[in-house]
Amino acid sequence: MSYCAASQVVARQSEFFENRKVLIAGELSDTFASELSQTAQTVSVFTTNYGFYSDIERFNNISSYFGAELTEALDIDMILLYWPKAKAEADYLLTMLLNKFGTGVEICIVGENRSGVRSAEKLFAEYGPLTKYDSARRCSFYWGRCDNTPKAFNLSDWFRSYPIDIAGVQLTVRSLPGVFSHGEFDKGSELLLNNLPKLHGKVLDFGCGAGVIGAVMKAKYPTIDLELCDISALAIESAKETFKVNNLEASKFTATDVYKTLTGPYQFLISNPPFHAGLKTFYAATELFINDAPQYLSHNGQLVIVANSFLQYPPLIEASLGECNITAKTNKFNIYAATK
Repeated sequence: MSYCAASQVVARQSEFFENRKVLIAGELSDTFASELSQTAQTVSVFTTNYGFYSDIERFNNISSYFGAELTEALDIDMILLYWPKAKAEADYLLTMLLNKFGTGVEICIVGENRSGVRSAEKLFAEYGPLTKYDSARRCSFYWGRCDNTPKAFNLSDWFRSYPIDIAGVQLTVRSLPGVFSHGEFDKGSELLLNNLPKLHGKVLDFGCGAGVIGAVMKAKYPTIDLELCDISALAIESAKETFKVNNLEASKFTATDVYKTLTGPYQFLISNPPFHAGLKTFYAATELFINDAPQYLSHNGQLVIVANSFLQYPPLIEASLGECNITAKTNKFNIYAATK
């Protein structure tokens, strides 16, 4: 089986994991955990990505956990952290996991050099030693041990707040590290919110991030039946917090991989869809979202998305729903709308 470059480097250092009780976390992208279970005593996986969680939970030899925070009581003596591209998210994961498992736990850190994995040495310095043991396939592999008392971890301390004033609505946005537009308002979302159709019925905010689009829609159209969804547990937790601080209510917050756990039908599918996954440009989720939209739209239901103008979404929308209209645009973004 083909594994990502980071997992190939981990495989070269298998002696670190012999008969160990390993927890894998971070920017996971393959099922190497199943192979590692042949070396380790036990292997558990914690992920904030629902798509990865649904892939890995089918393996009986791995215990898998999904959420914004690992709350389960586990017997672990080794952490294997795949370094995320966002430094703030790496700090978040390190703080949470080391606080949970405490002094004496060992850690192996692996990541692509372009992901900023070299910053691990500085971030880990307050906990204990961290030594590079391997460098290959443009990745680095480190071993360390938590010798010092870890600092406290409280989820509420990690939210970043910022105000928005858009489309006649003033709100406070709350977001965790690793969530799209963490701590700042995205210009594509601004264009979409300034050009929303008149909403009614059941509405889905697809790829909700920190809940900015959903919160503005609910504030402007309080009678809509609103569901927010995202693949990221950090996003879902952020959206819930955004709604809470603004005294708004949604019908549902759903963790999903595209439509995997959604039911529909919806009168509106509204999205500023993602096109990045990790360090790579990635369109597959949005392509599936557009392709399968007719199955999740009610009669005369509408798909409305904002996207970078260089992305070739109109042909996909036309193939799925017929006529695709550009309802607003800037020099960087277009809003595309189509009706079932």
